[in-house]
Amino acid sequence: AQEREADRVRAEARRTEQALAAERARIARELHDVVAHEVTVMVSLADGAQVALDRAPERAREVMAQVSATGREALRELRGLLGVLAPADGPDAGSAPQPGLDQLGELVQRVRESGLAASLSVEGAARSLDPIAQLTLYRVAQEALTNVLRHARSATRADVRLRTADDGVELVVVDDGAGAVAAGAGRGLLGMRQRAALHDAQLTAGPAAQGGWQVALRLPLPAPTPASPAAGEVHR
Repeated sequence: AQEREADRVRAEARRTEQALAAERARIARELHDVVAHEVTVMVSLADGAQVALDRAPERAREVMAQVSATGREALRELRGLLGVLAPADGPDAGSAPQPGLDQLGELVQRVRESGLAASLSVEGAARSLDPIAQLTLYRVAQEALTNVLRHARSATRADVRLRTADDGVELVVVDDGAGAVAAGAGRGLLGMRQRAALHDAQLTAGPAAQGGWQVALRLPLPAPTPASPAAGEVHR
């Protein structure tokens, strides 16, 4: 009996350790994605403002206003993250929602304002996705765009494509850079793969067929439920 109890305690300790490791990995992913992206955009904007300072001071002021706005967005996202991490009954619990697909346009716009020509295209009928799936798609797009800004040599544009079909959602981010990713992007790629694994999704990252670098995430979805016949409707 004592041996069985010792085995039970050891098994419980292993489960606790695994749960803590998974939670640490989740927190690390969120912090990396929020901080790395917003700071990268701020650095790109500040570099542009420095170039424009002497020749176009009005433009430099506009860019610095964008730096300020990006910093406020970073603080908003960090507050949202801290709200998720806070105890369920704490004062900050649920203080701000996590971003989802509705914020993809704003994300692309902020990247565009940093100096990279970025676009967003959406295909297919909208499907109702749970908040975790939406957060995964958003964070993968965010990290892929961050890597373009930080690591893609000679990249001048990035295209974000979101396509919804009956069996899944596909997100593709492709740039026109030199087609290689620097070693510094390794943590971001690992985080994207970990997010994909949570949904049994497929994530690929590598040179695009037309040149540049491409990140693609395919998130499977259950088939849509057929609509119920209206009252009194007869099918022949």
